[in-house]
Amino acid sequence: MNNTEMNNKFFQRLIERYLDGETTADELKLLVNYYESFQKENEWVEALGPEDVIKERMLVNILEAIKDDEKAKTPKVISLFKSAYIKYAVAASVLAFVVIFTFLNKGTGSVVQENAVVNTSIEVGTNKAILTREDGSNVTLEKGEQLVFDNVESNGEELIYTNKQTASKAIAYNYLTIPRGGQFFVKLSDGTQVWLNSESKLKYPVAFVDGEKRMVELLYGEAYFDVSPSTAHKGSKFMVTNNNHEIEVLGTEFNVKAYNNESNITTTLVEGKVNIKYQGEDHLLLPNQQSVLDRNTNTIVFNEVDVIHEISWKEGVFSFNNKTLKAIMVVLSRWYDFNVEFKSKSVENELFVGTLGKDEKIENILKNLKDLGIINKYEFHEKNIIIE
Repeated sequence: MNNTEMNNKFFQRLIERYLDGETTADELKLLVNYYESFQKENEWVEALGPEDVIKERMLVNILEAIKDDEKAKTPKVISLFKSAYIKYAVAASVLAFVVIFTFLNKGTGSVVQENAVVNTSIEVGTNKAILTREDGSNVTLEKGEQLVFDNVESNGEELIYTNKQTASKAIAYNYLTIPRGGQFFVKLSDGTQVWLNSESKLKYPVAFVDGEKRMVELLYGEAYFDVSPSTAHKGSKFMVTNNNHEIEVLGTEFNVKAYNNESNITTTLVEGKVNIKYQGEDHLLLPNQQSVLDRNTNTIVFNEVDVIHEISWKEGVFSFNNKTLKAIMVVLSRWYDFNVEFKSKSVENELFVGTLGKDEKIENILKNLKDLGIINKYEFHEKNIIIE
């Protein structure tokens, strides 16, 4: 499945939630922008439902949301698509954002800013990883490269383990390292599925022993887990560890974010239950809840969250909710593999809500920000981007 298809899948899921009356205000705003993106190309995907009906129902709901909109300071409003709906939103401080997808730029090629030094080495991220096998050898995984061993195979876009090999007392471990500018999917031998984000590293057994704990370690980075239930493995529990932080899986799907250069470790539960073990205490996490462990203060807090913003990356979409431009650029720098420098504190602290397609070129994203008056200037110097 390519990223454009994943984008459509992501928003089809939002529309299903919308038609069921389950969308949040932020999700409605994303849907409006998505609709407007199709208007730009005069297209509509039939799978999304009747165009006129959805358009009308969106407007009604958004006008209702406007009545209850908060009066507090709101993130920066970016409106790429000049529709009546966006104007209503702007007038009432309803948050909007640019939904930038590849299909909006069909046939346009790369965008180059006047007087900017553009280096094409900053490319859109792709599926790639390094597999470290039990004998210590490293194997590069990338699109077009086939890999077949006794108990594992890869087509260069995913890594699939089988349960052919029975683990002995001396359990063999593999490591999967995702560089900046990469992402990868691995299916472990017990059937657990793991999506790894850019700049991440996972340690896991080549094979598990049914009836014993299934332990994996997220050494750093971000991973989304869809865990094979313990009932299928003689009751063996699944555990994810990171430093002194342990996650005991009592359900199925959750996201863990633990980058080395960030002080917080966040665990977000999508389905089922997980038990967070930290400093001898247990904390039960329920769906739509997130634990935030501050490694600097050794404290942990729990929040209710809209999980769609936390897990959209695995669907080919970056979703941001009240994030500063600086925080957004940190996320993008991992996917595109660049370093960023801000010349203006006011620019880096601008707040945003919205989505970006992972297929979009970084030049196009920056040009949109400049055209909309969010930034004054940007320059490329090899893999460095300077923003004013």
